[in-house]
Amino acid sequence: MSAGEKLAHSFGATEVSVDKRRQLIRRTFEQVAPRYDLMNDLMSMGIHRLWKSGFVALAAPRPGEIALDLAGGTGDIGLALAAAGARVLVVDPSAAMMRVGRMRAGVERIEWIAAEAEHLPFPDASIDLLTISFGIRNATDVAVSLREIARVLRPGGRFFCLEFSTPRPWLRPLYGLWSRTTIPLLGAVVSGRRDAYRYLVESIRRFPDQTEFASMIASSGLVDVRWRDVSFGIAAVHFARKPAE
Repeated sequence: MSAGEKLAHSFGATEVSVDKRRQLIRRTFEQVAPRYDLMNDLMSMGIHRLWKSGFVALAAPRPGEIALDLAGGTGDIGLALAAAGARVLVVDPSAAMMRVGRMRAGVERIEWIAAEAEHLPFPDASIDLLTISFGIRNATDVAVSLREIARVLRPGGRFFCLEFSTPRPWLRPLYGLWSRTTIPLLGAVVSGRRDAYRYLVESIRRFPDQTEFASMIASSGLVDVRWRDVSFGIAAVHFARKPAE
């Protein structure tokens, strides 16, 4: 069983059915939504903002193009895409996350759509740019989601994914200790949801490494698949495009 298949049948360290995984992940994000942005700042010591800024710059949204930010949650990436002049669709299965996002300044430039990555409500070849940041590992089925991403992209359309990944060997022990101990503790103190953040840590640990995830992207039909590590591989930006007709 591939890492992607294992992920689709797990919730944290527990093996579950695909339907159960979907239910548990939805509940997790309902629970953490009110403090989600604050927790991101605390967990990363603010570094996630630099990662996301570089991510949007690499995606290079263009005025007038249709940009879909998948698992867009509270809208931080969506707002950055809109600032560049793109028409932005934020898609997320969590109504609670999007409620928080709608309270941000400037979100009137964004269209909010409740949908799953595995079932995108858009026609074939309708999206110019599709981004997803720290969300693909929470899809119920990553492989199916990637095929949907490839389906909705226009020929020549670009895909950019920022996700936690596998750090350099010298960093793994320290990073593992931090993630296993400090992040659940912060989750308990700040949001009262230690178990939710234990799941998030375990989902990072189980996510395919850079090479395997690149292979999954290529298997979806996208081409020119590459990645760029950030912070010594703690996260990585994977990018690809749909073949031109």
